[in-house]
Amino acid sequence: MNLKLQPLLLLLLVFSCSAPTEIKPQFEHDIIDGPTPWTSESFELEEEDFTFAIISDLTGGERPNIYGTAVGQLNRLDPTFVLSVGDLIEGGTEDTLQLKKEWDSFDGRTSNLNMPFFHLGGNHDLTNPVMRRFWENRFGKRYYHFVYQNVLFLMLDSEDYEEQRMLEIYQARAKALQIIDGEIEGIYEESDYFKMEERNIGGMSDGQVEYFKAVLEKYPNVKWTFLLMHKPLWKHEDGKGLERLEALLVNRPYTVFNGHVHSYSHRKRQDRDYIMLGTTGGSQNPRDSMAFDEVTLVRMDKEPVITTLKMEGILDETGKVAVVYDSLNQARKNF
Repeated sequence: MNLKLQPLLLLLLVFSCSAPTEIKPQFEHDIIDGPTPWTSESFELEEEDFTFAIISDLTGGERPNIYGTAVGQLNRLDPTFVLSVGDLIEGGTEDTLQLKKEWDSFDGRTSNLNMPFFHLGGNHDLTNPVMRRFWENRFGKRYYHFVYQNVLFLMLDSEDYEEQRMLEIYQARAKALQIIDGEIEGIYEESDYFKMEERNIGGMSDGQVEYFKAVLEKYPNVKWTFLLMHKPLWKHEDGKGLERLEALLVNRPYTVFNGHVHSYSHRKRQDRDYIMLGTTGGSQNPRDSMAFDEVTLVRMDKEPVITTLKMEGILDETGKVAVVYDSLNQARKNF
């Protein structure tokens, strides 16, 4: 053998025997310090396509064992991560000890997930300024974004009002609850709270809109964009809702998910999918055939493959729904 070739052959042998370099999934965000609204940045390495799951409302009188069961079912389905669309606790109080108790209960059950979970607030989670500060101290940002494997996720706060307006809504809500509970006279449908537009479609500040405009400008060429929110901000017709971002989204592929209504529905808007999710333990209208407990799976292939799974049909190896008892304290009404 030519002696001059020996070093080259040795070098090739070393490279051929070395372990392949691990490729970590792409995960980007802009939170530099302080608490984060997700539980982990450790993702299971997968193939080019990945799957994430979404849970919906737990509130309005959370029914026991539903969310705990969903956690067990999600572990069987094994998505890369799990997202939420808000209303995770009953809330509606300024008692920080009660808020801690409720968040400890939710996060304790959520900690049983085998993958990262991303928090998002709804009207039950962000009812008043005290709850807003509690959220920020515990989870950080109320609205945020992240990129995973060149897919952009926009996590919107649909309770993003000026503090004075938030207090007005909170006080009107408290009075409406008194009417429903029979503590004061009145008709709920004639109450100030019932007539408030924010009760149904929420609101978002100019600051939040500018934040997401900058995010969209930063990531113009991502594979897909997902928008998650609690209330359907896209129902605004006053220039104060999602339409301010939809103008920037029109030339890119995107999908919208929201909760709040406790009834599943789908519609096309701007030739895109806008999906209202059902519940994952929240109160239901027994006369509504689309009010059911579910988890949503999204497999991100060339475009998203969206699958809605009724929890009653996710069975274990015995052919039964594996009920997980999660020691939930019952709560009340859907507001």
